[in-house]
Amino acid sequence: MSGPSIAHVARDGSGEWLTPHDLIQHLRGTAQRAAEFARPFHGEAWAERAALWHDLGKFQLAWQAYLRREIGYDDGFPFMELNGHPNHSTAGALLAMDRFPKLGRVLAYLIAGHHAGLYDWRSGEAGSGRDLAYRLEQGEARKELEDSLKADIPEEILFHSGSLPDLRNVPGGRNGFSLWVRMLFSCLVDADFLDTEAYMSPDKAQNRSAYPTLNELKQQFDAHMTELAANAEPTDVNKARASILEQCRAKATNAANLYTLTVPTGGGKTLASMAFALDHAITQGKDRIIYVIPYTSIIEQTAKVYRTAFGPLADAVIEHHSSAEDDGHDELSPAKLASENWDAPIVVTTNVQFFESLFAARTSRCRKLHNIANSVVVIDEAQMMHPNYWQPMMSALDLLRKHYGTTLVLSTATQPCFESVDHYTDPQKHRKGLDGAVELMDDPTCLYTQLKRVEVHLPRNFDARRPWEDIAAEISTYPSVLAIVNTRKDARELFTLMPEGTIHLSALMCGAHRTNVIADIKQKLKDGVPVRVVSTQLVEAGVDFDFPIVYRAMAGLDSIAQAAGRCNREGSLDMGHTHVFMPPKQAPIGMLRKGEDTSITLLTGYTGDPLDIDLFKKYFDHLYYNNELDQHGICQHLRMDGSLDGNTLAVNFRTAAELFKLIDNEDYVPVVVRYKKDENDNTVERGMAILRKGKPERWVMRSLQRYIVNVRRPDAMRLLNKGDLIEVLPGLFAQVADGLYHHTLGLQTDEVTLTPDQYLT
Repeated sequence: MSGPSIAHVARDGSGEWLTPHDLIQHLRGTAQRAAEFARPFHGEAWAERAALWHDLGKFQLAWQAYLRREIGYDDGFPFMELNGHPNHSTAGALLAMDRFPKLGRVLAYLIAGHHAGLYDWRSGEAGSGRDLAYRLEQGEARKELEDSLKADIPEEILFHSGSLPDLRNVPGGRNGFSLWVRMLFSCLVDADFLDTEAYMSPDKAQNRSAYPTLNELKQQFDAHMTELAANAEPTDVNKARASILEQCRAKATNAANLYTLTVPTGGGKTLASMAFALDHAITQGKDRIIYVIPYTSIIEQTAKVYRTAFGPLADAVIEHHSSAEDDGHDELSPAKLASENWDAPIVVTTNVQFFESLFAARTSRCRKLHNIANSVVVIDEAQMMHPNYWQPMMSALDLLRKHYGTTLVLSTATQPCFESVDHYTDPQKHRKGLDGAVELMDDPTCLYTQLKRVEVHLPRNFDARRPWEDIAAEISTYPSVLAIVNTRKDARELFTLMPEGTIHLSALMCGAHRTNVIADIKQKLKDGVPVRVVSTQLVEAGVDFDFPIVYRAMAGLDSIAQAAGRCNREGSLDMGHTHVFMPPKQAPIGMLRKGEDTSITLLTGYTGDPLDIDLFKKYFDHLYYNNELDQHGICQHLRMDGSLDGNTLAVNFRTAAELFKLIDNEDYVPVVVRYKKDENDNTVERGMAILRKGKPERWVMRSLQRYIVNVRRPDAMRLLNKGDLIEVLPGLFAQVADGLYHHTLGLQTDEVTLTPDQYLT
């Protein structure tokens, strides 16, 4: 071989070749980073060993020749006939199996998957590309290892000193094995990315910003809160918010790792929970704060609240969600880079990003996991965690707080039953939850009484469904009113019966459109201008409307409470009124129907306050009892086969990741619509022009996110056949017909059946 083995080669800004990235140095650098990342959960030895062997296959002569040929780098290396792309991630995995018959499988998962993602051990689909055991048994794998070992590899790489720890010390034991492997995998892939980036893209590496410390952020936040308090009117609501903030701060020095924050809607949870998280993180030595929100539709609002609070230090707050926009010039921005691995002091993200990452197999999704360790995680609107995934989510959260230094805060106005339950007659209905939580409020029941601003009026007869014409006539008697219904179709039908000037909100409107309309509604409310609104439930969390009257179609008790939270929010009236009505049809089959049925069961004959704090516990207990809390058997796929002192360790990582999908969009397709935020908005035209040239750059795709409406596949195909849509990329459609997007109703299709279960992402 001519010269040392190389891992990467790049050119400088003038096109000249840089000194190659030495392979041995890459292995050492990656190992050092990986061990550091794994230190919070004592996984240094595993992460370091996996990193030292992860690119062992690059020592093959065939791979060295391939690298040079592909990029045109000529350093005198002998020419070789090659048959395709040589694999390089099997050699280290097979070496691990040879050297450590019982423990090597852990390393094999990490090394073999560091590009393709974690594999199943035996998926039952040998040869499918997802079965690691099959891959390691092939002759090509053995040849890759043998060819790699012919190179002059330092002893310190091949025979790294020290033994691997006993697997019986895995955090959480057998039940924690799969999460532990994914955490180690995160350490390896992030270290690999960063070490490679330091050579290939030094500008990106330098822009991974030195963020302000949590202490510096706290000083800025406290100054902002002091200013808010000084300018707040002395209303009962503001006094209650001040008390909530004080109680959160008073408990921040507690060393517990699980908290609930039970505060009525409008009580200031967003800022109070951040105050707790900052103080707790500082006193308990945590590295960052991760704020998890159920909907992309409200994440920007929350991030804006925090950026305002942190003022000149606002860049410390990063958003990570599907609709985060790029302007095409910020690929090197610190916030953009930090969204890759959550290496920032404050991360605002979605349920989808957070939980699907916890169960992911792909490298890009897993990369951030190690930065969840030793953090404070605030789960806002915690009642929105999907019941069909409840058990795997609870299991992962319990492991995080018990074994990875993570503090959890479950924040909601409608606190569910997160505790374990084992008293049912049917043991199949038992559930393992989160036990021993510390409530941040001294007396939540008293707080709810103190902040009561709304009377909820229930239907007299839950069996008497009403036509939309009667409902519209009743709602129209109020000059300012918000009506919330269950589906897009319901919103359109009710809207068409309302007086002129009524405003419509649904996910048939793209995100940019909804944002403009919501801002207009808020301004009208602030100015005292009468305004009637018909909306789907997308306004029920995070949209700070303050209507005197709210109407809510029969739904889950948590949705009723959230709707009531849009009524008399600031307490300017003696009492607001929320009316629950029976729409013409039941809610669609699925979680909406189950929520409605559960509410009717609990509320039939009930004479108390529907917003009674104790009623929520009963509601969620009934809801969970009547649901499959692990509908897709994810816990079973992640349950390790065998014992920790054996040599099986079989887990179906990839299958579990594919099954854990909080939003199932398989029956829906994205359509880019022709909407302009204002006359100067050319986002869609600019993005479509680039896409038509066949250049789907990431920044373009991200900038178009807020101009997308998800449409049922059959409707999209019909519109495509009519010529109303075009398919600009496989699976991505765009509106071309004039008039298809309505300035009030959004995208028009013949059949509107998408429910909030699908569109709230």
